[in-house]
Amino acid sequence: MPKTLGELEQSILFALLELEDGEAYGVSVREAIQRRTGRTLSSGAVYTGLDRLREQGLVSSWVGESSPERGGRRKRYYRLEPTGLEALDRSVRVFRALSEGLLDRLDRRLRESRGGA
Repeated sequence: MPKTLGELEQSILFALLELEDGEAYGVSVREAIQRRTGRTLSSGAVYTGLDRLREQGLVSSWVGESSPERGGRRKRYYRLEPTGLEALDRSVRVFRALSEGLLDRLDRRLRESRGGA
């Protein structure tokens, strides 16, 4: 059975799914995750996650051209590979199966725990 993705890995893969090829680099991935989740991640966490996903073959990367606004430094761009799409799909399906029929119960229990009716 394939390894289940963690929350950070899922977040990164969803960000890559959202971003177009050529727009997905570390900073844009971090911003996409923050925009969608409200969660602030360190650049180091995002790059470590991207490297792990690349090592697993779920993501590929390439280095772009240097740019004057970055002092001649080149950006590393990332692309979600078909194996990454499949891993993300499996992960989402597992979550859906786990939560099926339980979200209303979760809402009710949360209201009760907060003193609501």
